[in-house]
Amino acid sequence: MHEAGLIAGLMRRILEVAEAENATRVVGASVWLGALSHMSAEHFAEHFAQAAAGTVAEGAELAIELSDDATHADAEGVVLHSVEVES
Repeated sequence: MHEAGLIAGLMRRILEVAEAENATRVVGASVWLGALSHMSAEHFAEHFAQAAAGTVAEGAELAIELSDDATHADAEGVVLHSVEVES
């Protein structure tokens, strides 16, 4: 499933940031969803909540930007813009 791979990659990056910052908790994350990622903001948030369960990212607030540019280089992906953590 395409979206499962996108979420897994995103979670890996978020947890890497948290570890590098010695974070006790991920407070929020800002992401950009490509036009061809095949996910709505709601669908993405559900997958994120499932993937984050039991990690320092559980309960993190999401800021989601949806793209409508199908020609963008990352149109099939999810781009992590920022991660807010607590130490």
